[in-house]
Amino acid sequence: MSCPDFSLAIDQGISIAALRYFESATVAGLVRELSGCGVPGTGQALGPPLSNSAAEEWILAWRSPTETLVLSTDSAALVTLEARLADASDACFVDQTGGIWVLRLTGARVHDVLLRLGSTTAIPGVGQALTSRLAELTVTAVCVQEREILLLVDRLYADHLLGWIRETIADF
Repeated sequence: MSCPDFSLAIDQGISIAALRYFESATVAGLVRELSGCGVPGTGQALGPPLSNSAAEEWILAWRSPTETLVLSTDSAALVTLEARLADASDACFVDQTGGIWVLRLTGARVHDVLLRLGSTTAIPGVGQALTSRLAELTVTAVCVQEREILLLVDRLYADHLLGWIRETIADF
């Protein structure tokens, strides 16, 4: 789906997991060891832009004080993380790959599209992860580079969001 200065792609090459924990110290040490990044602070997104060709790239996105989302193009890296957390008593790994779709929005008009679907509070700056309402749905928006935002939406509602985006870009 595209128009001048805007494109959208469903990125099925990204695996997603939720790390849920009571105390972040255990998770932070393990995540730092495996990814090179610590657990993100409030509203942060850490990591390089994900490409389908690079192995072991991670984005760590803040979701709440006790939850971090992990996005990776390397599903084996998430399997390793899951195995390392299997015996943790204060943390758990929840594979969300089948339940959350990643919509990759790129171009100069990304902000215009998101502003029409939600509000200014739904548009993350570089290095931010925000959960807000877009098209009347709860969506997490993650930004780690200029002119690109990843939208994380429950797959059951993805068609609804895609329909709103389709109608929005028809006006451009």
